[in-house]
Amino acid sequence: MKMIWKIIATFLGVGYFPLAPGTVTSFAIVLLYRFFLHKLSWPLYLLLFLFLFFLGTFASSKLSSRLEEKDPRKIVVDEACGQLLVLFLVPESWLVLLLGFFLFRIFDIIKPFPTRKIENLSKGWGIMADDIMASIYAGLILHLYLLLK
Repeated sequence: MKMIWKIIATFLGVGYFPLAPGTVTSFAIVLLYRFFLHKLSWPLYLLLFLFLFFLGTFASSKLSSRLEEKDPRKIVVDEACGQLLVLFLVPESWLVLLLGFFLFRIFDIIKPFPTRKIENLSKGWGIMADDIMASIYAGLILHLYLLLK
C-alpha cells in the first residue's frame, strides 16, 4: 500500500525528475489537457480534479510523514491538481495553455497572500492547498484575459 501512495504523490514518478519536477508535472498536465482532457465534459473534469485533490491530499500526507519532511520536492500531485484547476474550461489553444502554465508556475513560486499561510495547514492539506491558491490566482487572470480578448 505504501507504494500506491508514493506513485500518487509523485504523480506516477514524475516527482523523481532531477530538475524542476513541479514544473515538469505542470507541463505534463498541459500536454494531457491539450490532447485528451479538454474533451471531457465539465462535470467529469471537475470530478477528476476533486478525486485527484482528495487522493493527492491523503497520499501527500502519507509520503511526507514517511519521509519526515513537511513538503518534499518529489511530491508533485499538488502541481498536477493546481494546473488542472487553472485549465478548467479554457480552450485548448497553445497560447492559452502556455499562458495558464506560466501564470500557475509564477504564482506557485511567489506565493502571494494568503498562500504562505495556507501552506502551514497540516500534512497533505498544506501541501495541496497552497497550489490550489496559486491556481485560483492564475485561473482568475487567465479567464479575465479570455473574457477581455
